[in-house]
Amino acid sequence: MNDLTKEDLQEDPDDNYGHHKGSVFVLALAALGVVYGDIGTSPLYAIKECFHGIHAIQLSKENVFGVLSLAVWSLTIVICIKYLIFVMRADNRGEGGMFALLALIPTDKTKISKRTRSVVGMAALLGASLLYGDGVITPTMSVLSAVEGLEVITTSAKNITVPLTCVILFFLFYVQKFGTAKIGRIFGPIMILWFGTLSVLGIINIMKFPGIFAALNPEYAIEFFMHNGYKGFLILGSVVLCITGGEALYADMGHFGRKPIQFSWFTIVFPSLILNYFGQGALLLSNPLAVSNPFYSMLPKYLVLPMVFLATIATVIASQALISGVFSITRQGIQMGFLPRLNIIHTSEETEGQIYIPSINKLMMIACIAIVIVFKQSSSLAAAYGLAVTADMVLTSTVFFFVITKAWKWPLYRAIPLVAFFLVFDLSYFAANLLKFWDGGWFPFMIAMFVLNIMLIWRDGREELGKQIKAGRSKTLGTGYISALSVQSLNHGTTQLSDTINQNNDAGLPLDILLGEILPTTVRVSGTAVFMSVSLKGIPPVLLHHLKHNQVLHEQVIFLSIKSLDVPVVRKNKLEVTEIGYGFYQIKALYGFMETPNVPDIIRLAEQFGLNAAPESTTYYLGRETIVISPIRATMMTWRKVVFTFMSKNAQPATAYFSIPATRVVELGMQIEI
Repeated sequence: MNDLTKEDLQEDPDDNYGHHKGSVFVLALAALGVVYGDIGTSPLYAIKECFHGIHAIQLSKENVFGVLSLAVWSLTIVICIKYLIFVMRADNRGEGGMFALLALIPTDKTKISKRTRSVVGMAALLGASLLYGDGVITPTMSVLSAVEGLEVITTSAKNITVPLTCVILFFLFYVQKFGTAKIGRIFGPIMILWFGTLSVLGIINIMKFPGIFAALNPEYAIEFFMHNGYKGFLILGSVVLCITGGEALYADMGHFGRKPIQFSWFTIVFPSLILNYFGQGALLLSNPLAVSNPFYSMLPKYLVLPMVFLATIATVIASQALISGVFSITRQGIQMGFLPRLNIIHTSEETEGQIYIPSINKLMMIACIAIVIVFKQSSSLAAAYGLAVTADMVLTSTVFFFVITKAWKWPLYRAIPLVAFFLVFDLSYFAANLLKFWDGGWFPFMIAMFVLNIMLIWRDGREELGKQIKAGRSKTLGTGYISALSVQSLNHGTTQLSDTINQNNDAGLPLDILLGEILPTTVRVSGTAVFMSVSLKGIPPVLLHHLKHNQVLHEQVIFLSIKSLDVPVVRKNKLEVTEIGYGFYQIKALYGFMETPNVPDIIRLAEQFGLNAAPESTTYYLGRETIVISPIRATMMTWRKVVFTFMSKNAQPATAYFSIPATRVVELGMQIEI
């Protein structure tokens, strides 16, 4: 059976995705609690950093108007136009995010060169890696900014800011294992209260200085740069904090759909943010002493404590969205072959996307708490926060250019001006933050480079491993282990058979050899045997191991290959089943990069094709590789081989990852040199 194309996997027009069901209003409400947590909590620190941060500008009427003008037009151009109108149109069957964007670019060599595809792929990988840095910075920055509100009540609260933030972060990561299904239902109403509070606070302070709305004029932004020069350019690194979370709008699109996200932005979020930013500006003009924390200074002192409580909840919600995003992109990376298998726990029976990855959760918790202890205050983290976000913005625009030219077939005279317009802003923000590299911006890049190297090492290592297996370069470990393609180990072979295998070792032993020459001399026993293999070309190497040691075959033999496609979810035509004859079947199971394969479910689903595999009489045969580092082969640097070997040893066993009952598994190993 031929491979299915992406078109074969498309849904019927009236077949809505599970995450898009419901009215636009209901989905828009839910989106408030997931998508807008990050950008919605920016008023806590964005304006403060412009006038009280490390690279603060002098407080004056002209500068306040200039900063507010930059903020409102940044939100308009980057969020409203770039993300909500253009980038969100580039969805992969409803899903967004860097991997989804990359999957839209055609792989046909006639449409895009291999070199260009590699460069774009590297950009997408770097963008995905930066999300890990962002996933560590965002919870720390957001929660720390909220807790710092206590210092408005009393300066002695400064002594408890760091330990209290660490405690909140610890519990934030601790509760991840329980899932967010139940608590997530109240996120939306809480964020409505949050955005309503932002609006009310803004309006109250704007009434004291209504002329603040003059800052809507972009001339103030231009004059700001003319008057402040280099210092004004540096302030862009703080202004960009107003638009942090823009990537989340696109990455989380799959949960709610484009229209609900657009609806909630234009009706609730955007107006609330503008009102609050302008309210803070009006406050600074009427009370310059509020510059140390303009957000909390908008309230009377007796309301600061309740506001700290509400802000902390809002920042926890913002952090939750990004933590979930890191879990999601980790699973995508595993499915697409960039990361080793990890233990993935589904925390909801109803929602496929709600997952928990213990190892990633622990690493993020340790990193977040360490950052709080090292940096101690949100102002010190601002540079680190902005650099990760702006780098992602640049990479998104870059990959988006190849989507609209290669996938959408836009002519260059349309594509270049649009993307160049976006990059003018993206690169300006990035350059301003790059100047703060040594002020903390190095930290998210260090995390991103670490993750990127891990991805590349795993991808290259698996490719090299596959080449060695195909080339038949595995060695005998002893009585219990044999070579994947060693003809002598079959004990049934002839010189002619040896020649046949040597000529076909890219595909393994041909099926006709098995059926015509080996099968007649092999004893058949009752039951079903499932042999998992990367490819369905020829006989899986694991079966050769089985024949060597047991010299029997089950009455029903299934060759199973699981293939991950460049689509989020495969809902139709999930299985390709081919009956070979003599009780042999081939199954190709197709999964999207947002799904986790379940082998017993695949076998049950295959029953509709005529298979009858009772769970109690089905045995699963898996291969286990023991990797040996060869000093001779120079395909990978030695240190990369060491890292790859370590990851391979510590990857989650295939039995657990594919949900195969441990009592029904037989593992056969082979030693492979790389």
